[in-house]
Amino acid sequence: MANSSFVTEFLLMGFSSLGELQPVLFMVFLALYLIILSGNFTIISVIFLDRSLHTPMYFFLCVLSVSETFYTIAILPKMLINLLSVLRTLSFLSCATQMFFFLGFAVTNCLLLGVMGYDRYAAICQPLHYPILMSWRICGQLAGSCIVTGFLISLVATILVFSLPFCGSNKVDHYFCDISPVIRLACAETYSNELIIFICGVLVLVVPFIFICISYGFIARTILRIPSTEGKRKAFSTCASHLTVVIVHYGCASSVYLRPSAKYTSGRDRLVTVTYTIITPLLNPMVYSLRNKDVQIAIQKMIGKTFSTPM
Repeated sequence: MANSSFVTEFLLMGFSSLGELQPVLFMVFLALYLIILSGNFTIISVIFLDRSLHTPMYFFLCVLSVSETFYTIAILPKMLINLLSVLRTLSFLSCATQMFFFLGFAVTNCLLLGVMGYDRYAAICQPLHYPILMSWRICGQLAGSCIVTGFLISLVATILVFSLPFCGSNKVDHYFCDISPVIRLACAETYSNELIIFICGVLVLVVPFIFICISYGFIARTILRIPSTEGKRKAFSTCASHLTVVIVHYGCASSVYLRPSAKYTSGRDRLVTVTYTIITPLLNPMVYSLRNKDVQIAIQKMIGKTFSTPM
């Protein structure tokens, strides 16, 4: 990374163009950030404490909630500080670190959603073999593989970006160090680096999404064969929450990362990025708690125990 010594820090432009609206955005984003943290913490606590939720589906949901919590921590605190600060600089190393952790947890989330799709396939289409297909050992290996693969891909992408020379403008037209707005500042040919990053993006976004679609194709066929309407409704309800999160997460991420940085448009991409860095982590605990009766019952039990405990 010695070639990048020309630029020692980056200036995050963020929402500076909105001027006096920034304090309002600070209050809105702070409220959403606190809801994300409390929502995911509730999901993690409930799954950990309630033995009835000690199943593969909720294990992966718990891992996803942990990952999404750190995913937002990598971005939102700095964004909130910048909304109230005139000095929006971030050192070269801090920018690379932020990108590494953001991408690491983002890729982990994508892979976990794919694994959760397989879990639903195994539970609905292979119920007799489910205890073998999704044993605790296999669940641990799948979760560990998602995390390790996520951070390996993140490391490759971060090195490809920050090994380029930065000798011109240091103004990052975004509210965090994302790939496209940073790589556009490089004063060298970026085609080969972007091509490798694009291939990684296809592997992370397109392949798991196709896998999820195939899994749900088999799930739909199996559900349609269930004779009772109640049985169909119960089977579909276990998939609806996952499908909702998948559509929002993959849809937004694909629109940003599966195209060259030359087509990066700061205003539109910033809006889409807000969706998958704030709305998706917010959506996950809300969808799983509002649509899932098991989680609702577990939350009610936990609240009941909290208030019934003598002081």
